[in-house]
Amino acid sequence: MSPAREPEPDALTTLELRIHKAVQLVAQLRREKEAAEREKEAAREDLPELRARVRALEEELQGLRSERELVRTRIEKLLGQIDALGTG
Repeated sequence: MSPAREPEPDALTTLELRIHKAVQLVAQLRREKEAAEREKEAAREDLPELRARVRALEEELQGLRSERELVRTRIEKLLGQIDALGTG
């Protein structure tokens, strides 16, 4: 039987460096995942408030549209009266 060959020192060093980089990458990815999870949870907590704000803004928009239509109608009526004065 031949004795087991030991890897060359350069190959072992290269392997160690690659493993070290892989460990660092995994650690970085875990930190990024945790940060993303925190951001997601914060967004979920804000969601009900944001939905309520959207509803309030939609209601306000509808009210403003109704008011604009009322003003338009009144202006058209006034313009009609002014036209009637000019033809009379």
